[in-house]
Amino acid sequence: MIPEVGHFALIIGLCLALLLTILPAWGAYRRDAVMMGLAPGLAIGLLVFVTISFTCLAVAFLQDDFSVKVVASNSNSLLPDFYKFSALWGNHEGSLLLWGLILCLWISAVALFSGQLPLLVLARVLSVMGGIAVGFLSFSLFTSNPFERILPGAPADGSDLNPLLQDPGLIIHPPLLYMGYVGFSVAFAFAIAALLGGRLDASWARWSRPWTNVAWAFLSLGIMLGSWWAYYELGWGGWWFWDPVENASFMPWLAGTALLHSLSVTEKRGLFKSWTVLLAIFAFSLSLLGTFMVRSGVLTSVHAFATDPARGMFILVFLAIVVGGSLTLYALRAPAVTSRVSFAWVSRESLLLFNNVVFLVSTLTVLFGTLFPLIMDALGLGKYSVGPPYFNAVFVPLMAITAPVMGLGPISRWKGDSVGRWQSELAVPAVVALLCGITLPLLGREYNLWVALAATLAAWLTLGLCRDLWNRVRAAASPLRGLRRLTPSYWGMFIAHLGFAACVIGIVATSQYSIEHDLKMRPGDREVLAGYEFTFVELANVRGPNFLADEARITVSRNGERVAALAPQKRRYLASGQVMTEAAIDPGLFRDLYVAMGEPIGEEGAWAIRLHYKPMVRWMWLGAILMAIGGFTTAFDKRYRRQRTPVRAGAVAEAATRAG
Repeated sequence: MIPEVGHFALIIGLCLALLLTILPAWGAYRRDAVMMGLAPGLAIGLLVFVTISFTCLAVAFLQDDFSVKVVASNSNSLLPDFYKFSALWGNHEGSLLLWGLILCLWISAVALFSGQLPLLVLARVLSVMGGIAVGFLSFSLFTSNPFERILPGAPADGSDLNPLLQDPGLIIHPPLLYMGYVGFSVAFAFAIAALLGGRLDASWARWSRPWTNVAWAFLSLGIMLGSWWAYYELGWGGWWFWDPVENASFMPWLAGTALLHSLSVTEKRGLFKSWTVLLAIFAFSLSLLGTFMVRSGVLTSVHAFATDPARGMFILVFLAIVVGGSLTLYALRAPAVTSRVSFAWVSRESLLLFNNVVFLVSTLTVLFGTLFPLIMDALGLGKYSVGPPYFNAVFVPLMAITAPVMGLGPISRWKGDSVGRWQSELAVPAVVALLCGITLPLLGREYNLWVALAATLAAWLTLGLCRDLWNRVRAAASPLRGLRRLTPSYWGMFIAHLGFAACVIGIVATSQYSIEHDLKMRPGDREVLAGYEFTFVELANVRGPNFLADEARITVSRNGERVAALAPQKRRYLASGQVMTEAAIDPGLFRDLYVAMGEPIGEEGAWAIRLHYKPMVRWMWLGAILMAIGGFTTAFDKRYRRQRTPVRAGAVAEAATRAG
């Protein structure tokens, strides 16, 4: 009975989404305040019924209702309850329902927290988001029904959840990633609403900016957690492989980063209006493209869920409607928009424009590398593989030229600046950054040119931020008053850029200085790696809630002192019989010690063992967390919640010049 209630609630949710799409749009067209005023209530009702549907499916998983097909295929009576719950989205049907729920959360959040918006704008925004909800709820109901029953009989204990997904990462990673993916629909909706209204002024950028920051922050956390999950779960010690589905989440992040910077220019200076709208369309379109790639069956990946061509065709048609329709509207409305303000080539606007171009080119580079093998295969021109060598060769240099500009950006002035002022402000930071690049790599095992470059760029970026902070603080009557005057938007930028610097250091240091040993070990054997002595003490048999495991107990010491006790496992899951590797890690701020078991080797008690020394690997994830904190912090800026009357572009430019 509970699955039928969930199915019925989802049908009602689809009906409410249709009403949310049609009624506010018609009200906006007719300037009917009553019909436009229905939008927030419909948004809340949509959330209520989709939540009921989601809850019913969760109950089916927790109660082991194996008469429901998706439960029987992706759960087992031996699974711990928290994995039964997360198994809900460890499959195509359930993950799509989670996507729909998160979309409804975003729609309701916009309805509840956008009281400063004119009713006409809010109605258009919610109508656009309602149309997106219609697409995804229809997809769920008509091609991917999560409440389908098994007839005639249900299995006694179910199949099992993929062992790769029996991990805390499944509980957190997909919801965070979807919050980012779906969150870009808000920026998309604001952009479409602005095009429909024919007003691409600074207002829509100010209104959509906090939502875009929050979506970008969630996506940053989701990608970070996925990288960390792959690092400790797969047993190979890597954290990014340029897998097509990894790229599917990375491309919206890159486009979203360009969108964030472009929104700041549109809001403060009234520039790049058409460009910003196009980026909003592009970022959400890439989110839909990622959905198509994961759920159409065109990819074979540990991340991919579906292999049904009918599902892929549905998403492809929906993608064509959304992208084609929005670009057609853009083509009709955007050419009429012109910016009446100007800026010098040496200015903050120029630097932000350069930043936009680099991130867009980076996005297109990743997009080409991801789609090229699929297109060639679809055309029958052979099978091609585009892997890390391509992406590293073209993507890394693009990111390397971004850091110098990021160091200049905060210190630069709006509208016009001078190279002479840049030199006077940043001469000392440049010298110190160069010294850091020369000296810091000397602390490693050997001098490395790439580490030197990374240290220089990270130091340059950090010192440029600190110089700008000092300039702002010293202009006040007291340092404390100067700090209080700084806005959340400024602190968000500051923290996010620090996070980028930390990521640069972490990525380059662990890529260049990591050490890996693959060897045969048995109890009593010792191996020295990077000054650490690994001793294989014993092999034990361990029983988990739904698996049996061989566990290697290994102690790590340095200079005669014990550092850690590690216990990697080789697990065999009882329901499916699948064998999985569970790595053991001793984490640290400046290094990780990583041990994974391979297969047993001929001799009694001998195993293939993989040892890793990973310097500064956690700086990558720390940097991503800082970037996300920066995104969340920016959203708290009060000026995004104030209703303002439109002002002419020249006045926006004059005000921005005085503030800069």
